[in-house]
Amino acid sequence: MSGRSDRIVPLAVKIVVSGGLGVGKTTFIGAISEIEPLDTEAAITQVSVGVDSLDGVESKTTTTVALDFGRITLDPTIALYLFGTPGQDRFSFLWDDLVEGALGTVVLADTRRIEECFPAVDYFEAQGAPFVLAVNHFDGAERFDLEEVREALGLGRDVPVLECDARVRASVRDVLGALMDRVIGVRAAPDRRAVMVR
Repeated sequence: MSGRSDRIVPLAVKIVVSGGLGVGKTTFIGAISEIEPLDTEAAITQVSVGVDSLDGVESKTTTTVALDFGRITLDPTIALYLFGTPGQDRFSFLWDDLVEGALGTVVLADTRRIEECFPAVDYFEAQGAPFVLAVNHFDGAERFDLEEVREALGLGRDVPVLECDARVRASVRDVLGALMDRVIGVRAAPDRRAVMVR
């Protein structure tokens, strides 16, 4: 008896889900997670009035105050661990810790409040981290051409911009697949080594 197990232990890959307040990060993770997702939702109180902008999401009653967490096993060899960031600027100090060691990021956008995703886009561009922008569908929200969204946010052609319904597992899976393609493309780029050395 060799004493070793033949069980395959999947490679753990950390993925961040980010974006502004009320953009659907908790819903996105909950739609795909194979485990009961961990969230740190708390009631929105009077303390946040005048601090957190709820324009366009006035019906929102809870918000993430630390992180969301979920897991999805892609196949027996790889498992994605999903970490959702809080959307409010006052909790942005948590981002550095949540992003450490992440392979890539999904930035969710709400076209009703497109300005809310600028901080996330700016942050991940400054980090040089591979990310995709997923435009979340909201009932009753006006739809825009994805190239218009790209232009409004000043995103380069290398950043994938796609539509998403954070409530639908298959849609979330497609976004994660696009992110993994982006990560592989960035890591395979011939000038990646030069970028890492600087």
